[in-house]
Amino acid sequence: MVTYYWCLTHDEVETRDVCRAANRMGPYASVEEARRWSERVEEREESWDAEDERWHGEDDRPPR
Repeated sequence: MVTYYWCLTHDEVETRDVCRAANRMGPYASVEEARRWSERVEEREESWDAEDERWHGEDDRPPR
């Protein structure tokens, strides 16, 4: 199974260990997923921020 990574150094998809793991996002199942890495990171950060707000009581809505 081929895995894909987004290289932060070269701004491109890689399929093997070209760059250090600290400079890559992934692994992803497809080239398209790897290209959309920033969208996925943004979605996760929004989710984590919302969870932090609920945890700290900054959101009056009850947890789901």
